[in-house]
Amino acid sequence: MTAIKAADVDRFVAKPDPRLPVVLVYGPDAGLVRERVDALVKASVDDVADPFSFVRLEGEDISANPSRLVEEAHTVPLFGGRRAVLVRPGSRNIASAVEQVIAAPSDECRIIIEAGDLKKSSPLRALIEKAKVAAALPCYVDNAAAIGRLIDDEMTEAGLAMGLDARNALIGLLGGDRAASRNEIRKLALYARGKERVELDDVMAVVADASALALDGVIDAAFAGKTADVETEFGKARAGGSSPAAIISAAIRHGANLHKMRLAIDDGDSADFAMKRGAPPVHFSRERKVGDALRVWSAAGLVRAMGQLAEASLEARRNAPLADAIAQRVLLSLAVNARRRDG
Repeated sequence: MTAIKAADVDRFVAKPDPRLPVVLVYGPDAGLVRERVDALVKASVDDVADPFSFVRLEGEDISANPSRLVEEAHTVPLFGGRRAVLVRPGSRNIASAVEQVIAAPSDECRIIIEAGDLKKSSPLRALIEKAKVAAALPCYVDNAAAIGRLIDDEMTEAGLAMGLDARNALIGLLGGDRAASRNEIRKLALYARGKERVELDDVMAVVADASALALDGVIDAAFAGKTADVETEFGKARAGGSSPAAIISAAIRHGANLHKMRLAIDDGDSADFAMKRGAPPVHFSRERKVGDALRVWSAAGLVRAMGQLAEASLEARRNAPLADAIAQRVLLSLAVNARRRDG
């Protein structure tokens, strides 16, 4: 049984075990899956551009011809050298084809399977984890420590130091997708070119704005009662690199701002005036959705909503693997409550 522990995956990717020629890379962090697959390919072939050494197969190629994979595994490169096959199953079940390769593995070819988030009961994952000649590499969403290491590596490569407050703020704004996080850090490094040190103002100028834009959609949908939009906007925020913790924190801040505006309206201010006095003031592009939220939420309801979000934040920290589900559930709950108030 060769299920590599999450903490040992990077070590395996840096130096793949030749006794495990079949490798499954899977998990909820698509950017990290892609990054590790690329590293494995580079470690497995001398020239990725050589079609005799490196072959890509899609799920439909294999499902239509299950023996294709084992044939590719045992094909000898025209000019010798190492060989690799990258398989992207997609929605196809390729377990029977992979089973053939496991039964007759090649010492000269590595099979790399790039998949999404697979449950433990998934036929492909179960098959790989039980095989003695295969390895399953999970790619979970980066925690704060992993994001910190990513920041340090990128800053060192860019020749930049970073203030502790800037680093802590950046950690809170990243996560969810390794590729998106790395892109944001590199964008920050490019912005700070010519400086010796990245400060908090730099982070807020470059990364915070992008993160806030990614979060506006899901937060506005939740507080305005747009249940149908919450799931879609949540996916966009996650794909943009916002972690579940960052999404919940932003929702709490927005709830507090709505509460302040709601109290102002209850004291006789107009909604337009209250939105202009918000902290921060509501951008004109969001006025309609924020106005919808103010019409359906009472001050007391917003206090309860912030308490609900705070409980979800704590629950997500205690159960990191379920953080996505916890964050999405609490936002959907807010949207349902908003609709009920509207009715």
